[in-house]
Amino acid sequence: MRQKGKDMAKELLKRNEVKEEFTWDLKDLCPDNDAWEAAMAEIKDMASHLAQMEGHIAESAENLLSYLTQLEKMEKKSGPIASYAQRLSDQDLGNTANQAMVLKLHSTFSDMYSKLAFADPEILAIDQETLESFYAAEPGLEAYRKYIEEIQRLKPHCLSAEMERLLAMTQEMSGVPNQTFSVFNNAYLKLPEMTDENGDTIRITHGRYGSLMESTDRRVRREAFEKMYQTYKQFENTLASLYSGQVKKLMFYAKARKYSSTLEAAVSHNNVSSNVYENLLTTINANLDKMYRYVSLRKRLLGVDELHMYDVYTPIISDASRKVSFEEAKETILKALAPLGEDYIRLLQEGFDNRWIDVYENEGKRSGAYSAGVYGAHPYVLMNYNDTLDDMFTLAHEMGHALHSHYSNTTQPYFYSHYKIFVAEVASTCNEILLMEYLLKNTTDPKERAYLLNHYLDSFKGTVFRQTMFAEFEKKTNAMAEAGESLTAQALNEVYYELNQRYFGPDMVSDPCIAGEWARIPHFYYNFYVYQYATGFSSAVAIARNILKEGAPAVARYKEFLSGGCSQSPVELLKIAGVDLETPRPIQDAMDVFGQVLDEIEKLV
Repeated sequence: MRQKGKDMAKELLKRNEVKEEFTWDLKDLCPDNDAWEAAMAEIKDMASHLAQMEGHIAESAENLLSYLTQLEKMEKKSGPIASYAQRLSDQDLGNTANQAMVLKLHSTFSDMYSKLAFADPEILAIDQETLESFYAAEPGLEAYRKYIEEIQRLKPHCLSAEMERLLAMTQEMSGVPNQTFSVFNNAYLKLPEMTDENGDTIRITHGRYGSLMESTDRRVRREAFEKMYQTYKQFENTLASLYSGQVKKLMFYAKARKYSSTLEAAVSHNNVSSNVYENLLTTINANLDKMYRYVSLRKRLLGVDELHMYDVYTPIISDASRKVSFEEAKETILKALAPLGEDYIRLLQEGFDNRWIDVYENEGKRSGAYSAGVYGAHPYVLMNYNDTLDDMFTLAHEMGHALHSHYSNTTQPYFYSHYKIFVAEVASTCNEILLMEYLLKNTTDPKERAYLLNHYLDSFKGTVFRQTMFAEFEKKTNAMAEAGESLTAQALNEVYYELNQRYFGPDMVSDPCIAGEWARIPHFYYNFYVYQYATGFSSAVAIARNILKEGAPAVARYKEFLSGGCSQSPVELLKIAGVDLETPRPIQDAMDVFGQVLDEIEKLV
């Protein structure tokens, strides 16, 4: 985006200066703030009415059905309202009025679910024979059978009504570490100025940092890198305390719910075995030799005596790099994803045309990118698009999430529409791989092909190796806290530095300041989230290749997966698409593909 009167390379636009066409349309969620306030009041009333059923929902089939139907109605109403406040907040984290709405949202929802904490224990108290009689007496209850079975699955970890109410009351304060980090990182942390390739003074931002690290000017990369981590170094004790608070929060909930560890609690929530986590760590560590080959190749092609961490992202085939405008990215993605069928492309075009996406960075906007699905409305995608090839892949990635949400939300009843986080990264990464395969197929230039192959390798590096390294950091630091060790900045730095050295290998100089990278990773506040990027990428490699090889039959299986929501466990849903993550094979197969791409690029260059 280049808007007249503003030099976007040097100055970020304020939110009210961004053209409307490049912003998401929140009116599809809620007309305005007044309507939001009215809806919040209505939701509070609905919760209060439901709370009056305490002690009665297990008395009869009629009462149980009445409770579940009213709960569903309330949650359907809540989803768009919650999304409206959160999207407003994320588009400008410096806007205090928007932040106040989010705080009110969290407070209201915490109170709401504390009032309803009696429900699961009451449902669990109904024996199976009685439940079956309820299903027979009220056929409408059959629609909620899987929902009830999921509550029963977690019975060993469900507490008394009073204890559940107490835990529900803690939800608002449990979000403090994540919320505090987000506001600090995006709104209040002021990154320093630096000199760019042209000798101009610019300010480093989260959105620009990626582009600066891709610069062909090594001085620019080094300056951006050092100034970024010097800034975080000033706050490392504060951020260590914040991260420690996050881990202690997870420990509290794990212990309260009778799990053996925070890891077990996290994967159990997704109905996934901890073996999947362990398979990932073990298999990737067994394939680190391939990562070392990649690092060695990067060092050779960059022609440096020492490869530093600020050399990790710059293209090693730099002559083939180019800018990719947002319009070009959309056109290319539509062509690349054509194998997924006309209905998929139609939905994709709808998202591009009807303001599902908040496109460009502005002052105070949340960094990074995400997709937020909303039942009863279209998905919303946050971008910080900066005209790079990587941004085009990010757009394809986030629209994969968006259409996954759309398929699930429009196929499944409300209670089964929200797919588990474990499968979330599959659809997004499948889009990335299809895009990559399209670009590789449609280039005849050896240098451009090598450039794309390097980008493919970089995707493996960032999404499989790096995220597995993050996952191992989470596992180690949580285990340390559970063993009674203090998560000081020094302790966290030591763990992270050792992992960085091990994952990047002997040809990489692990600069001392990289030890503090943990301090700027928002995903460490997401409760063992990152491993799913690696398992999702590995699954997506297999699915995308099947789609390109088999065509319609593989697409049909994939659409069934996309439409599954949480109607089955995530592992079983992936089996529909041809992937079994209960074994190490999908991870190893992905590593084999990584090795094959390495083989090809080594021959080309």
